[in-house]
Amino acid sequence: MDHADGDGTPGDDRDGGGNAADTGADGVDDGGPTAVLLDVLLNGRPDDDRPQSRKSPVAYGLGTDSFALYELTLAGDVDVSVGDRIGVDGPAVGRYREVSFDDLTRNAAAEIEYAVEAVVEADEERFVDFYNEAGPITLRLHQLNLLPGIGKKLRNDLLDERKRGPFESFDDVEERISGLHRPQEVILERIVEEIREDDLKYRTFVGREE
Repeated sequence: MDHADGDGTPGDDRDGGGNAADTGADGVDDGGPTAVLLDVLLNGRPDDDRPQSRKSPVAYGLGTDSFALYELTLAGDVDVSVGDRIGVDGPAVGRYREVSFDDLTRNAAAEIEYAVEAVVEADEERFVDFYNEAGPITLRLHQLNLLPGIGKKLRNDLLDERKRGPFESFDDVEERISGLHRPQEVILERIVEEIREDDLKYRTFVGREE
């Protein structure tokens, strides 16, 4: 999905409706999706054959809510770096579109794990709540079973333990569930798998806007 009118210059109108009046000085629009930057191409896309004077800086980003991947056409005077957060409907972005993992640059693909880790660490409660709220997918399959290394026993231990009280943190999950080591890394591994693999039958984290 491409969000712009015109030829891709920063002045194009965005479908999201964001504008400078609605957005803070940091370029993050409170009313639209935010992305962690994975790669910044100040000279534009290398496969863009237009003269340099007509090319705009391009970046690739990872949505913090849905983990969608974006290609962003940036305003010419924007000052951003890999790891920064940017509002895709903010004034720093003239145009954006969702892309697949295979569309990313090599540098952007290499940053995925770091970006996912930053998102999860910044919003721990949201992901701990997955352990508290995950439910069945089918009669035989539970959302918890989608996490790497969680089989029937660990799933049942989690379901039983959360009945006694919700998990408060990743440390709390690890302390209360014997055999579940590094519960944060388990979440990270599943998110990265969902981002990279287009043909997964079930998705829990990627593509779900909040």
